[in-house]
Amino acid sequence: MTAQRPDMTVVIPVFNEEEAIADTLDDLIPVARENGWKLIVVDDGSRDATGEILSAREDGVTVVTHKVNRGYGASLKSGIRHAEGDLVAFYDSDGQHTPDQLEKLWDCWGRQDMVVGQRSRGSHLSLARAPGKWLLARIANFLAGRKIPDLNSGLRIVRRDLMIRYTSLFPDGFSFSTTSTIAFISDRRLVEYVPVQTRKRTGKSSVRQIRDGFGTILQIIRLVTLFNPLKVFLPASLILILVGLIYEVLWGYLFSTHLKLLPGALLTFLTGVIVFFFGLIIDQISEIRRNSMKE
Repeated sequence: MTAQRPDMTVVIPVFNEEEAIADTLDDLIPVARENGWKLIVVDDGSRDATGEILSAREDGVTVVTHKVNRGYGASLKSGIRHAEGDLVAFYDSDGQHTPDQLEKLWDCWGRQDMVVGQRSRGSHLSLARAPGKWLLARIANFLAGRKIPDLNSGLRIVRRDLMIRYTSLFPDGFSFSTTSTIAFISDRRLVEYVPVQTRKRTGKSSVRQIRDGFGTILQIIRLVTLFNPLKVFLPASLILILVGLIYEVLWGYLFSTHLKLLPGALLTFLTGVIVFFFGLIIDQISEIRRNSMKE
């Protein structure tokens, strides 16, 4: 059965994971050998004993080392460049994932462009991050135009040729998973979600919630503007036009006794019209770029 499936490389980004990386690899390597997966670990400039642990291993794992910390997304990009085969899987190094959950995604692979592990009931959830994730998910759902079951799951399998094509659009930081999900969905790629269970991570996370969360929102808006500009420009233009009309009606006709055409209302209305037509132009440019990226 395994021989009939596309070849797959599993990319494991690592940064200061001395507490978890050895156990993660010990659990994953036997399953990888059984299924014929190649393993690539990207050490993103770790400052603890992670590098020594990886250099001491002699079990066929390919290790790619960054001299300085470049970010989660940069690690995945390095892994993708060194990967072989048709598929590439992303697997966190902090102990959240288990090999059987990756096998579950592998067993579901068919004609999709991406299969994502959807963290289901019973998975560990950080209460401190819950409000930020809720807000981020709502913004992403609105901009993408559909409900996204799990926006930033780190466990996924994706077609390597497509990921290479999109890589330049994705950031080097924490929001790589989120923006890759948005890009594939916005570009109408076939994305399937498979329920998985995740555990509490080992060690301390390096994610900074406010900084990384704000950066992720900006990246989402940027990608949606690239793939579906009217999703951003149309609401903005309608709001400006509506505000201009309300301003004119309330103050120009109900409260003002001498002004019937308020300059502020006119300016707001015209700005909304300009934003609308600007969005149409950007939409045409976006369509040309999308066509150039298609097979």
